[in-house]
Amino acid sequence: QVQLVESGGGLVEAGGSLTLSCAASGLTFTSYTMGWFRQAPGKEREFVAAVNWSGGAKYYTDSLRGRFTISRDNAKNTVYLQMNSLKPDDAAVYYCATSYRTGRLTSTVYYANWGRGTQVTVSS
Repeated sequence: QVQLVESGGGLVEAGGSLTLSCAASGLTFTSYTMGWFRQAPGKEREFVAAVNWSGGAKYYTDSLRGRFTISRDNAKNTVYLQMNSLKPDDAAVYYCATSYRTGRLTSTVYYANWGRGTQVTVSS
């Protein structure tokens, strides 16, 4: 079965950086668009970024463009999220997910498989 395992979260000071990883197994990795979402307490899960199967097309929520970078390593079945200049508002549980669709997939309904998430905490 498909398994997605996120890692790399933790506590960071405002202005700092973190790189999240999501290791995938049980699937043909290159068949999927990979996405990152986040969910803060009391809020809905929101789109962060997505990358197509080859890594050649990347999509971001507008407010995070320039600070966050998504990438993937198909040889390692892993997708990454580099987060710079972190702000307290970035604190959330970050999830990776897979989709058979292509394009700028900002809704959770397009994603079939989800990891359990990794917590990111940003101190002010």
